[in-house]
Amino acid sequence: MTTLAEYRSSRELLNNLTLRELRSKYKRSFLGWIWSLLNPLANTLVYTVVFGVLFKAKPPEEGPSHLQVYALYLLCALLPWNFFQTSVMSSVGSLVGNGNLIKKTYFPRELLPASTVGAALVSHLIEMGLLLVVLLAFGDYWAIEWLPVTFVLILLVGVFGLGAGLLFSILNVYFRDIEHFLGIFFLLWLYATPIVYPPSTLQGHHLPGTHLGALEVLRVNPMTEMAALFRSTMFYGRAPDGWSLLYFAVWAFALFWVGLRVFGRMERRLAEEL
Repeated sequence: MTTLAEYRSSRELLNNLTLRELRSKYKRSFLGWIWSLLNPLANTLVYTVVFGVLFKAKPPEEGPSHLQVYALYLLCALLPWNFFQTSVMSSVGSLVGNGNLIKKTYFPRELLPASTVGAALVSHLIEMGLLLVVLLAFGDYWAIEWLPVTFVLILLVGVFGLGAGLLFSILNVYFRDIEHFLGIFFLLWLYATPIVYPPSTLQGHHLPGTHLGALEVLRVNPMTEMAALFRSTMFYGRAPDGWSLLYFAVWAFALFWVGLRVFGRMERRLAEEL
């Protein structure tokens, strides 16, 4: 059983590791933290031109806000997706990249992927704060009303990302192809999630050779519900669907439990493998 002193020591170490991640993220970069804003803005510009201008996609008119700005509709789901992807991708190499530290001293190894998720969370909160300011400038005052729910959603995405980070970081120690595979996997996952395009574009479409609706199949994907939840509270200014919230929460905590269990079983030979 973990003592209070051990808990306090682990918490302090987690804080120090997270600060180290934050300091090293844009070390010796001229623009520094501005890159954390430029990258999502660049992605948003590309997707807005492709889907909003060329394909003329428009956000569905729902909720009290009645916003019709496609870039903001996109950002409300894209920023949480980027937070999740960054959390996982930065966690994957955290154990291999800190092999010397792991061999020299003992500490809870889970803190390494957790610190990368913590650093990603800080960056994400800054991005979401700026997005909220822009939404308010466009008259979406309802986003403030649902801000506590939005914060809960952010924490759920963090739990989901930490679970995946724990799982893939320990697997990457034994199977180094994991890190490269995930880059391709996330690209496919992004387009299998209605983030850069509205879900309404899939209405009435079926999977080839089946009677299964494309939108119904994609709703099995927990990130589909994640995107809808953030758009409800931030873009549309309304209460999120209760079942969608429950579904995503179950996925988040289930993956966290699996990641923690697999990590605990496989970390016994961690120092030897590194």
